Amino acid sequence: MEKDKQPQMLLAEDDPNLGLLLAEFLKKKGFQVTWAQNGDQALDYFVQGSFDLCVLDVMMPKKDGFTLAKDIRANHHQVPIIFLTAKAMEEDTLQGFKVGADDYLTKPFSMEVLVARMEAVLRRSRSDKSLPTLADEIALGNYMYFPQKMRLVLDDHEQKFTPKENDLMKLLCENLGRPVSRSYALKLIWGDDTYFNARSMDVYMTKLRKTLKEDPRVQLMNLHGEGFRLSVEGIS
Repeated sequence: MEKDKQPQMLLAEDDPNLGLLLAEFLKKKGFQVTWAQNGDQALDYFVQGSFDLCVLDVMMPKKDGFTLAKDIRANHHQVPIIFLTAKAMEEDTLQGFKVGADDYLTKPFSMEVLVARMEAVLRRSRSDKSLPTLADEIALGNYMYFPQKMRLVLDDHEQKFTPKENDLMKLLCENLGRPVSRSYALKLIWGDDTYFNARSMDVYMTKLRKTLKEDPRVQLMNLHGEGFRLSVEGIS
């Protein structure tokens, strides 16, 4: 692979020996590797970076691989995810695919087989059409939302958003009808998922919910244990 075309990959593996071995091997195979040793660190790296592929160990401290994949999928629906796990039970494999896995390898595995699987999912992802970028104007029931101008319009009334309100609104619209993870939103917009930032986000969500209450078809819902979802009746 040419240097400027090396795939950017996130490796989340808490075993220091296996993690180092995999990182070095994959670099020699032409991948740019960012290695995280727990789930929280991996999500931090993911939010801050841009990755073509994620390889996630299932059993990790602080945030397991399944939970990490849900957070990643909350806003990045197309990035390929491969799970590495010591679990071979069918229900664990099924859970992996339910949270968005593109492939699944059980330890111990051949590193050459891992590379082949990685290249296969990368080929599939590159052949898929990219999701469209967020439009300049978005119809939400009777509302018109203008992301670049940070404003929401209903009839003759205009609501001007603060930068954080607008960031949240954009994130919700990018995932219209789908759950948005609390942890992902906090790390993406606030930079950290501390208690105080979480309370701050709740205040912003309450304000957005009040702003959107004039059209009952538009619903901004709290999802217990998941996060939030913006939906519009008849659309999502």
